[in-house]
Amino acid sequence: MSNIINNIDLDKVAETTESGKKEKLTLRKPVKLYGEWNLDLSKGYQFRTELSYEKGKQVVEIDSPSFLGGNGNRLGPMAYCVAGITSCFIATFVTVASSKDIRLSKLNVNAQCNINFAKTFDVADEPITEGIEFQIEAESPNADKQQLQEIIRLAEERCPAMYSMKHEIKVNSTIK
Repeated sequence: MSNIINNIDLDKVAETTESGKKEKLTLRKPVKLYGEWNLDLSKGYQFRTELSYEKGKQVVEIDSPSFLGGNGNRLGPMAYCVAGITSCFIATFVTVASSKDIRLSKLNVNAQCNINFAKTFDVADEPITEGIEFQIEAESPNADKQQLQEIIRLAEERCPAMYSMKHEIKVNSTIK
C-alpha cells in the first residue's frame, strides 16, 4: 500500500529522489509540444496544440484577448501561463508539506499576475510581468501558521515555475 498524504504518493517521490541521487540525469524531463497557428477565422481560436502526458494526450486551443488582436473565444496564453505557475507552485507546496508529514485539511489559492503590455505594443521598455501574488488559504490539524509559512518559503525555493520566473530562460528560435 502506498504512502499517500494530501494526494501525493510519497513512495513515488522517494523512488524518484533515490534514482536521482544515483543518476542525476533521470531528473531531467523534457516538455515538448507541437503547435499550429490557425489561419481560419471560423474556428474561433488562434493556436492549437496537442500535449502528451503519461497516460494520454490533451488538445489545447488558445485565443488571444481582443485587445491583442484575438477574439477572446478561449483562454489566452498568459492565462495558461499563470495557471501553470500557480499549479506548479501549489503542487510543490503540497509535496513539501506531505514530505514533512503535514496533513492538510484545506488548501485554496487565489493568484494574480499583473501584465504590462507596453513593451508588447512597443510603447515603452518596461517589464512585462509586474509580479505574481498568491493568497493561500491552508489549514492543517498538525501544523500551525508558522510551519505552513515555512512550507511556502521552501516551495518558493524549490518550485520549477518559480525558478523559471526568477532566472533567465535561454531561448533559441529559428525558422525552418
